[in-house]
Amino acid sequence: MGLLQDKLSKFRLPQLYMEMGVYPYFREIDSHQDTEVIMDGKKVLMFGSNSYMGLTYDERIIEAAIAATRKYGTGCAGSRFLNGTLDLHVQLEKELAEFVGKEDALVYSTGFTVNEGVVSCLTDRNDYIICDDRDHASIVDGRRLSFSTQLKYKHNDMEALEKELQKCKPESVKLIVVDGVFSMEGDLANLPEIVRLKEKYNASIMVDEAHGLGVFGHQGRGVCDHFGLTDQVDVIMGTFSKSLASIGGFVAADKDTINWLRHNSRSYIFSASNTPAATAAARAALHILQTEPERKANLWKITNYALDRFRNAGFEIGETESPIIPLYVRDTDKTFEVTKLAFDEGIFINPVIPPACAPQDTLVRVALMATHTKEQVDYAVDKLTECFKKLNIIK
Repeated sequence: MGLLQDKLSKFRLPQLYMEMGVYPYFREIDSHQDTEVIMDGKKVLMFGSNSYMGLTYDERIIEAAIAATRKYGTGCAGSRFLNGTLDLHVQLEKELAEFVGKEDALVYSTGFTVNEGVVSCLTDRNDYIICDDRDHASIVDGRRLSFSTQLKYKHNDMEALEKELQKCKPESVKLIVVDGVFSMEGDLANLPEIVRLKEKYNASIMVDEAHGLGVFGHQGRGVCDHFGLTDQVDVIMGTFSKSLASIGGFVAADKDTINWLRHNSRSYIFSASNTPAATAAARAALHILQTEPERKANLWKITNYALDRFRNAGFEIGETESPIIPLYVRDTDKTFEVTKLAFDEGIFINPVIPPACAPQDTLVRVALMATHTKEQVDYAVDKLTECFKKLNIIK
């Protein structure tokens, strides 16, 4: 066995949890995605999906994807830079830019590659990238690829952010990159205060709206719109794999910034372009967001109901302000155990352990969709209460 194989063979964590019978990952789904799915051959309530609008099985979106496949084929066989640009991509970019209130936009093949390709190339060796310490992994990887000085501040701690800004040379670019909605904890970035500090220190702001689109703001335009600060945010990114029921992502900004990214963002230039089906599906979902406000209203109705039920049942749910509800466990083994107990009761939830969180902050993540019912929430809260009490997580 070579040195590489010998090193990797010592990675035993998944095997240990498999032997315990509580390994929760890579479960197979044998049905369409909705509030109920068939997983490992049994029907379970899906409380682990990011499909906030519940659109992944909408017939209009399915038909849009089929029609695009019939017209353009199954793939583009090249990058946007060369032979992979369709009129469909350009149409979606124009609509996304208008939707989030920016001059122009670029569509990428995944949301991860947006952050990877944008964060890494907006600044240079003489500049700074400043991140919240709970930013998404794609932002972390993007800044790691940059030659800029990298600074971090404690989660949503504006005094800590200001101290980092004070370390920066006044003449250098200072890019603050932050999630609008934090994907594990469900709380929002303190965008009003970040904007105030931006103006005080002549910085720039990039907001990741992956979990904000569809959920916050007018017609689901996101957290920037929710706070009325779209014009003060320089760069906005979003994904298609959540509220837009597809796969892919985009970045929106002024025309000069987008032109720079179009010719310098490596994950854009050197990746095959998004498939016709995925592009058409995202575009159809975007149209639905703007014409069916009742979906967002339903999501918030069921979210507020669930938040009240979990709080009243004694769960620790932190500072969440969104359809993402963390149920804190604060023990890695028990996090896996309660996930297994919940699955046995017909409830799918996501365990969150390091490196996605600190060791003392492990949790299970409940995510709501506009199509969830009060009856489904009631069942989940009741059964999860039993599971948590069985493991002495709550009293």
